[in-house]
Amino acid sequence: MTSEPSAAPASRRRVTPPRFDRAWLEELLGEREPLPQHLRAAHKHASTRLREMAAAGLSASHLVAARSRMMDTLLRALWRRHLGGTRGLVLIAVGGYGRGELHPWSDIDLMVLINGALPAQRRTALQQFLTELWDIGPDVGHSVRTLEECRETARQDITIATNLIEARRLVGAKKPFEALRQLTFSDELWTSRSFFERKLEEQRDRHHKFHDTAYKLEPNVKESPGGLRDIQMIGWVAKRHFGARTLSDLASYGFLSRDEHRKLVEGQSFLWRVRWLLHESAGRKEDRLLFDYQLKLAKRLGYEDQEHSLAVEQFMQRYYRTVMELNRLNEMLLQLFKEAILLEGEPRLEPINEHFQLKNGYLDVVDRDVFRRDPSALLELFHVLQQQPEAEGVSAGTIRLIRQHRRLINERFRRDPKNKALFMAILREPQGVTHEFRRMNSYGVLGRYIPEFGHIVGRMQYDLFHTYTVDEHTLFVLSNLRRFALSRFDHEYPECSRIMQALPKPELAYLAGLFHDIAKGRGGDHSELGADDALRFCRRHGLSNYDSRLVAWLVRQHLLLSLTAQKKDISDPRVIHDFAEKVGDQLHLDYLYVLTVADVRATNPELWNSWKGSLFQELYNNTSRALRRGLINPVARDEMIAETQRESLERLAKRRVAAEHVRDIWKALPGDYFLRHSPSEIEWHTEALMAHANPNTPLVQVRRANERGGTAVFVCSPRDDLAFARSTAALEQLGLTVLDARIVSTRDERTLYTWVVLEADGEEIDDPRRSDEIFRIMREEAGRLGGEPRAIRRRMPRQHRSFSTPTRIHFDDDERNGRTILEISTGDRPGLLTRIAGALRETRIRLQTAKVATVGEKAEDIFFITETDDSPLNSEERRQALADALLRRLDDDN
Repeated sequence: MTSEPSAAPASRRRVTPPRFDRAWLEELLGEREPLPQHLRAAHKHASTRLREMAAAGLSASHLVAARSRMMDTLLRALWRRHLGGTRGLVLIAVGGYGRGELHPWSDIDLMVLINGALPAQRRTALQQFLTELWDIGPDVGHSVRTLEECRETARQDITIATNLIEARRLVGAKKPFEALRQLTFSDELWTSRSFFERKLEEQRDRHHKFHDTAYKLEPNVKESPGGLRDIQMIGWVAKRHFGARTLSDLASYGFLSRDEHRKLVEGQSFLWRVRWLLHESAGRKEDRLLFDYQLKLAKRLGYEDQEHSLAVEQFMQRYYRTVMELNRLNEMLLQLFKEAILLEGEPRLEPINEHFQLKNGYLDVVDRDVFRRDPSALLELFHVLQQQPEAEGVSAGTIRLIRQHRRLINERFRRDPKNKALFMAILREPQGVTHEFRRMNSYGVLGRYIPEFGHIVGRMQYDLFHTYTVDEHTLFVLSNLRRFALSRFDHEYPECSRIMQALPKPELAYLAGLFHDIAKGRGGDHSELGADDALRFCRRHGLSNYDSRLVAWLVRQHLLLSLTAQKKDISDPRVIHDFAEKVGDQLHLDYLYVLTVADVRATNPELWNSWKGSLFQELYNNTSRALRRGLINPVARDEMIAETQRESLERLAKRRVAAEHVRDIWKALPGDYFLRHSPSEIEWHTEALMAHANPNTPLVQVRRANERGGTAVFVCSPRDDLAFARSTAALEQLGLTVLDARIVSTRDERTLYTWVVLEADGEEIDDPRRSDEIFRIMREEAGRLGGEPRAIRRRMPRQHRSFSTPTRIHFDDDERNGRTILEISTGDRPGLLTRIAGALRETRIRLQTAKVATVGEKAEDIFFITETDDSPLNSEERRQALADALLRRLDDDN
């Protein structure tokens, strides 16, 4: 069963809603005339009173209504002062103000309805009214129109027509207002049908802007799917077509059940509360639930940190589950409206089986008792949809029945062999897997059938790395795996597609994807707990012991490949051999590879890049070769060096480079150089070094479209302890993201640096002018032998400032290669690598190579280091000295 996060504790003290009426204003003003300064003071006083009542626990519905009434009172007083004796004019509230819903910084949308041209005196009075209204305090949007102008503008602009539907008379003549209302709801402007179609198109476009998901790290409370705008959409259609005044009217018309109305009102009230507090926290109109405010709102709503769940995560889970429920209701109601407004005559019925039929193109039950008679139909529905690709979706009536009967999915239901077979059939169907699993989650069926999945619905992790909630991320993993399996997407990731399409049982990869993060938020190792869940599920669903263990192994090891590629030196044959031993065979490697790529791409699409893809591909290829060779016959270091040199020589020979000249250059290079670089890179470096006439001056080369992804920057300079810090500072000041740094000290007292960089947004550098800029700056830096690094003046991104990441430093031994491994986890910020370089220089530590990874707001960097004589840091005192230097530099402002 889907577990609901507990609602935040609310004040138990009964709070009396404030009254804002003419008597209140007169009492507040005393004997004074309602001049702007007096009304401004009244507005400030009332706003303060509302903030106090919000803090005391006054409901959001009372707050938004009270603020609206307060503005009514102020506006009427000001209107009567300037235009009280004027006939034929009407002051009208439109938009949200017309609905009587105002938040602390909501716009005050007004329209003045006039009867023809205004005499000069009235025009002056109206201008004074509007000018003084601005002086009171709130942001005001206004228009002055005749009835004919309303007709013309509303015909052309659906937004104006929508605002008129919300029109509410504040003060002034009644007859012109009634004429406006009659016009607004006539077919003269928009027919009910055309209005509905246009608003439906508007909603689709709006949802697309948010990638059709409310599960973003910083959602928009108003505009995101499931947000307040979706509730308003229901209200607009209900008012235009059915003449409804409130959401409760829809219940009396039979479009909403009592339970659905309750959930709609509760969801709206919660979002109102969030938006009210959001405006207060921001001190301005702000509808984005930014990281800056999530912590504050969680605290104000009464959430507290728990052992396995932060207060902010509990708050955001409630938010996501609320908008998910509102999204479901929006879909169902708009489908009902579509059937009532757009479909005419007798419905078109096409029978499918004893349970289902197509009704006007939508899957529908044959009668209302289908799920009660045979609960298995709750799963069968999704399998039928896979086999009916022409179906436009599920009818609103059937969606409602699913919601009413999903409680039937209990332990008895899960044990039923028929239902187990149906679930596996959905997973194995050649089409529609992703669509139907998304639909199963949306309708609340997936979380009922797999209770563990229900716990992660709407669950977020408070960081910048995990862009989506756990359930949304999981469904994106499933989607990515499906794209690998379908040949029409072969062009996206050819190698993943080749491997996925050759897997004997692709459904095992889907199951691993479904369970890989299912234990998030329970405490303990989510990989181990999830593996246990997966093993039980697979065995219960009739999978063989081998297949069940394979799925469980994938869940347990789903981070293995990415961590190895990003945190270990995969140029080291022993690293490859150790990884191959853990994988065991090619089949496990194939499954793990496609799952890893699908997982990383679904975690944060903006952090996926060609460099990361090349790392994973390189690890996969080298491991495949190790497995073919046999684990009892690992590749020796010298053998790999010789193989790389042989291939490099062959490449250079094709370019008519003499082997003896090559070997002269290579004499100065240590064996490790040939492990850390590919033959293509060695070819590039060798030609550059041969063409460089003076070995005592720096050499700089920039190569775009590097084979490993990203842009490669190659620097060769006389040995200089400050060179790494200077180069790092220059790259960071250029706004580049450093992905990899490989440093090789030559036997003739030079140092070779090879950097791989991308733009800060993760994009490739494809502008020749940008490459020229990098070349120019790096050549300047390389020429400043012994010079200090330049200062970093870039600002920290806004989102990063919301997090405080403690610095953690860990040392490990790389005995096989005579190095020490330094692992640093800290908050990412401009100049980070330069600070680390400064600490290495301060403690006279030599950097051999680095693997740089940014995980959202966190930097997780690996450095392979030695003493200046190339020996490892075996002394605890030396390690502590380096750690102290790093902490001093990194924790200054973190």
